[in-house]
Amino acid sequence: MNLLAFDTSTDTLSVAIQHGAGLWQHSGPGGAQASAALIPTVRALLAQAGLSFDTLDAIVFSRGPGSFTGLRTACAVAQGLALGARRGQGVPVLPIDTLLAVAEEARHQHGCTQVVAALDARMDEVYVAHYRRSGRSAGLWECTLPAQLSAPEAVQVPPGWALAGNAGAVYGARLAAHTHHEGRAAPVFAALPTATALLRLAPALLAAGQAVPARAALPLYIRDKVAQTTAERAAARSGAGHVAGISP
Repeated sequence: MNLLAFDTSTDTLSVAIQHGAGLWQHSGPGGAQASAALIPTVRALLAQAGLSFDTLDAIVFSRGPGSFTGLRTACAVAQGLALGARRGQGVPVLPIDTLLAVAEEARHQHGCTQVVAALDARMDEVYVAHYRRSGRSAGLWECTLPAQLSAPEAVQVPPGWALAGNAGAVYGARLAAHTHHEGRAAPVFAALPTATALLRLAPALLAAGQAVPARAALPLYIRDKVAQTTAERAAARSGAGHVAGISP
């Protein structure tokens, strides 16, 4: 298959193209630069791969959670490119959860099959979700705790699980407060939601019917507004927003 994948949910812009067995990829500064850099980067990689928008079979993107601006950028570009591809006939879009891409990157880099994926959500919070590699079908993951916001101290890592993402580098010991079991710390790995992780996930998800028409490709927002007051953040951390642990 000919697939285009990109992630703009963090401060790193990640783009990759799969053309048969070939892979072309780019990683660079994201954040505020992603909206200006994404389309030129896509065009450059397509040219390197010998492809065009009319030869793509699907477009894959990280739908969130993540940066509000980044998610809007990714969704808008995915929709626009998908609608115009194949001379206006369009191609399907595959939105993939950002934290699932983190789990897949941790598997690819470190062999993890049970992952607590945690990304910095800023405002003294993290986005967190739990994923277990499914034995029922190759390439599929089971989400045992859907994406949600959490205070760093409330993140629970069950015995036998690994913690992966960029939140560990930001919150350090605060995030590791509940990652010890019987005197042993849970393994912690740095991992980002890369476009190549999206491409590894795509075949199984496409086969499972997860692709949608371009207009139905929407971002996944966990926080309902960009800014919260200090009181609101404190109330959220002391209430139902805390993440509970699960048994492996």
